[in-house]
Amino acid sequence: MHNLLAALLGVIEGLTEFLPVSSTAHLLISEKLLQFSDPGGNFTVMIQLGAILAVVVLYFQRLWKAVIDLPTRPEARRFALSVIVAFLPAAVIGVIIHKLIGEMFENLTIICVALIVGGVALWLVDKYAPKPEYHDSMQLSFKTSLLIGLFQCLAMIPGMSRSGSTLIGGMLSRVDKKAGAEFSFFLAIPTMLGAFTLDFVKSYKSLTPDQYGAIAIGFVVAFVAALVVIKPFVGFVSKRGYGFFALWRVVVGGAGLFLIYGLHAL
Repeated sequence: MHNLLAALLGVIEGLTEFLPVSSTAHLLISEKLLQFSDPGGNFTVMIQLGAILAVVVLYFQRLWKAVIDLPTRPEARRFALSVIVAFLPAAVIGVIIHKLIGEMFENLTIICVALIVGGVALWLVDKYAPKPEYHDSMQLSFKTSLLIGLFQCLAMIPGMSRSGSTLIGGMLSRVDKKAGAEFSFFLAIPTMLGAFTLDFVKSYKSLTPDQYGAIAIGFVVAFVAALVVIKPFVGFVSKRGYGFFALWRVVVGGAGLFLIYGLHAL
């Protein structure tokens, strides 16, 4: 049964990691509802790498070309540096406040409020963002990349959403929705790899065989689910924007607060 729950949570992770709805919030709320034991939050953090691997597979040709062209093409070096510039703020701040982040993961009220606040912010920015000037995710300026990276730091609050925060930063920086989504995917690779490594180094000695098994199942299922959702998501937001996802966040966050406080008051 534990493995079935791990697979179900892997589906949730893969489907939500790249949507601006906070995969972490959906995982944590689902784990509470399903009574899934995740000591230290290791499962929640580590299976996210499975979803990130899907980005590498789907965009392998473009990413590999950028790597091959690093010695000869300034554009490739500029792209690599732009991802590094965007990654650094979260890397530095994440290491400093890692313990505080772990404590917030246990607070469902913070998660639900962050879902609602982030949803409202996403709707407002989607509706009133300035006209896009950048249309290629691999040709962003360093200033734009840094701003997106700073917005990514908001995702250290569980429920804010790494994807949602970077997409908001991208729209405010005049990056169009398709390019913003793709850059968010590329930025996720070093960000989530770093989070995975930091968590694994700190906890691998305490992980049990059962936990390793659950993580492996969740990892594989998250990878497959993310493969299915990434391309349709890019096509959807390019045409329709983020209004649906903003509404979804508010509904889920509101429902969570009702379950926490409303039912106790009845």
